[in-house]
Amino acid sequence: MKTAPIQTDASAALPKRRAGIRASTSEQVFHVANIVFFILLGLSTIIPFLNLIAKSLSSEAAVISGMVNLFPVDMQFGTYGYVLTQGTFLGSLKVSLTVTVLGTLLALTMTTLAAYPLSKTRLRGRKFFILMYIFTMLFSGGLIPTYLLMQSLHLIDKLPVLFLPAMISVYNMLIIKSYFESLPDSLEESAKLDGASNLSILWRITLPLSLPVLATIALFYAVAFWNDYFASLIYINSPERKPLQLYLKELFVSSSDAFLQAGNSYDAAMNTAPQAIQAASIILATLPILLVYPFLQKYFVKGVLIGSVKE
Repeated sequence: MKTAPIQTDASAALPKRRAGIRASTSEQVFHVANIVFFILLGLSTIIPFLNLIAKSLSSEAAVISGMVNLFPVDMQFGTYGYVLTQGTFLGSLKVSLTVTVLGTLLALTMTTLAAYPLSKTRLRGRKFFILMYIFTMLFSGGLIPTYLLMQSLHLIDKLPVLFLPAMISVYNMLIIKSYFESLPDSLEESAKLDGASNLSILWRITLPLSLPVLATIALFYAVAFWNDYFASLIYINSPERKPLQLYLKELFVSSSDAFLQAGNSYDAAMNTAPQAIQAASIILATLPILLVYPFLQKYFVKGVLIGSVKE
């Protein structure tokens, strides 16, 4: 005689879910609201960008008359040719590329070297050092003391002043620190048994396993250095050392002067309206950092989420 299997209280209490069960009305409304919200959010992001592209490709008359919305009117490429032939734009582009590459590499190195020892509980005074770092997130020396410090270091009107003061972001350092803490301690213990030093463990074991978070933080730093114009506005005086964002800021302030620089040619004047020049300059300034995202996108969410949760 066969007896039915005995169910435990825990298994009996679990609700039975069938495949393909329909969601409730409230869940369906929630999903629809989410879809609508993210569609609107995406449109609010991409529509201004499409409008800039359309303006940069439209003629002067169409832009000034307000005929350009999402699609170019009387398409022309003279605006991009004009912008790319300007020595000021190309010089500012070179400065921004230099600052972004050097700043990102140095900042990522310094941040990693600060995060690694702070992720180890055996470090003496670890809590005190972490509190000191967090203190700098809440309080700063102020603009004038910082400027006087840069002046005493003879960094005013020099390229290093654009990235040296931003070598370590405490927020980014805490993300890397949390990621390091999530790695198994057994890996480091095994390496120490084989005679590996702390630097060897960091270089050969920790960093290869931390590529997602390192790529994410590198993207954070690159975007910050690329988009920063305030530091150059304060510290840079020479036109040849001005980065691209400061160039764009001055372009918007003196757009009428930029229009006059198109020359006496009627065709050039008709195809290089101030609004079109501004739009083309913004597109060209956004394109380099925008091209970096596809290569780091797969690390982005993984790097942040795994580094923020310790199992």
